[in-house]
Amino acid sequence: MYYPEELVEEVRLKNDIVDVISSYVKLQKKGSSYFGLCPFHNEKSPSFSVSRQKQMFYCFGCGAGGNVFTFLMEYENYSFVEALRVLADRAGVELPKMEYSREAQEKAEQRTVLLEINKLAAKYFYAQLKSEQGRNAYTYLKNRRLSDATITSFGLGYSNKYSDDLYRYLKMKGYSDEMLLKAGLISADEKHGAYDKFWNRVMFPIMDANNRVIGFGGRVMGDGKPKYLNSPETPVFDKSRNLYGLHRARTSRKPYFIICEGYMDVIALHQAGFTNAVASLGTALTAGHASLIKRYVNEVYLTYDSDEAGTKAALRAAPILKSVGITAKVIRMDPFKDPDEFIKNLGADAFEERIHKARNGFLFGLEMLERDFDMASPEGKTAFMREAAARLTEFDEEIERSNYIEAVARTYGVSSEELRKLVVKTAVRTGLVKPVERPKPAVNRNKGKEDGVLKSQRLLLTWMIDDENIFRQIRNIIGPEDFREPLYHTVAKLLYQQYEAGNVNPAQIMNHFTDEEEHRRVAELFHTRLPEVSTIQEKEKALKETLLRIKQHSLDEAMRCLNPADIDGLKKLMADKRSLQHMKELHISVN
Repeated sequence: MYYPEELVEEVRLKNDIVDVISSYVKLQKKGSSYFGLCPFHNEKSPSFSVSRQKQMFYCFGCGAGGNVFTFLMEYENYSFVEALRVLADRAGVELPKMEYSREAQEKAEQRTVLLEINKLAAKYFYAQLKSEQGRNAYTYLKNRRLSDATITSFGLGYSNKYSDDLYRYLKMKGYSDEMLLKAGLISADEKHGAYDKFWNRVMFPIMDANNRVIGFGGRVMGDGKPKYLNSPETPVFDKSRNLYGLHRARTSRKPYFIICEGYMDVIALHQAGFTNAVASLGTALTAGHASLIKRYVNEVYLTYDSDEAGTKAALRAAPILKSVGITAKVIRMDPFKDPDEFIKNLGADAFEERIHKARNGFLFGLEMLERDFDMASPEGKTAFMREAAARLTEFDEEIERSNYIEAVARTYGVSSEELRKLVVKTAVRTGLVKPVERPKPAVNRNKGKEDGVLKSQRLLLTWMIDDENIFRQIRNIIGPEDFREPLYHTVAKLLYQQYEAGNVNPAQIMNHFTDEEEHRRVAELFHTRLPEVSTIQEKEKALKETLLRIKQHSLDEAMRCLNPADIDGLKKLMADKRSLQHMKELHISVN
């Protein structure tokens, strides 16, 4: 939904960035700014700076920066609109309500009711666990060495032996059979009528990233089948796009997730201090899971069961994660079955050690592949290396493929050059890749020039934001039209308007960009690292070179797009080119 910039600015102004961030990060005032430990990367010395004057934050360690909306988007993984709504609610600003079609309104109302039902069911299960009827289930959890604090924090519960217990409770609350069926909490047939989906089970509420109960998992008490039962797919629960424990793991601020197989593994790891553990919900890891994980981290550690099924699951998961740019490593639990069992026997320190010894996902796959070959015989090892070469062809980037070739060669004691030849031969033979086409030098030069110009535009915008003196000296030489990249052009236009109005406010400029990707790019733009120079003269020289590069590129682009019949346009361009020569003699002073 689109909100007017005036309203967005009102919300921003009513949410002081220091006050908002202080509720997440412990800040200490030093001079005119506030400093704390960055919540976006691990550090021991505070490099995270928050400016009340500028209403911006910036980390000198990892480069994260932006305004109050950016912070919530990065910390809570909100969209811009979600961050806006949270901050509007915090400040008591009423946002205009969205107008839905009748169908969309009905779907939204249905989702609200289903979430209400799930929340009530979770509370009911929790109450039953603490009652006399839930004594056996509670004893079971305590025997699994779960503390009361852990049981409470994960909302664990119990579904009674009576097969219509929850049904009667929810009916008493006024919910229809239709909605209870849609929630996946009851089943119905002609013989038995309506009855509970879960009974005589320890209950594990499943929450989405925003801490809303969307479904349940149940572990049977006794020898009943199935041992574990999950909620069916519902309008609020898609098991292929949700992860158990994500609502807690996403706030752990660790740079990786630990992916397990079961509920108890996740809970045991969280209790042991590994609060970044998650698990897929009774299904193999999917592309949907990988995309969800990518929103939070770029690296995962797979801790599947150490049996054959767990090994196969890890081998299937690694390429799925790689396809979205996530690096996967494998933690071996031997001699124990799973993380829960491992933690109970060896403790958290030993598990941490296993994390440090985790195997690269690709190399782990080759280790498992070895089992199919007689590595002691020349024929067997040759056949194995052929299969390894085929797998190496799957790396698209040449540098990544080259690094893995060297790693495999070292691991198996073969020549990296010979393995490289085998990989190329395999790729060409199977048609997996084409022979490399060398780009023409002119194309390379153009690409380098374009990239250099984009960098120059970023640098100049940063300079102009940081130093009004620089802007005043160059405003008649460089204008918004010279920033040819569309996003930079918009930022430059807004910045020039603010300077002319006498009120430079980068935090307000960011309000203009409600698209998440654009907002993050502008946040990065405002915190581009300036060239490290030792003298004023070197800084002035770097600034002048940046200025000339942008102006030259702007004129070249204008000439390329000029209509040959536009005589007046041609005259102006020629005059601008002559003025470019005078710019080379220009002196720009910096502080």
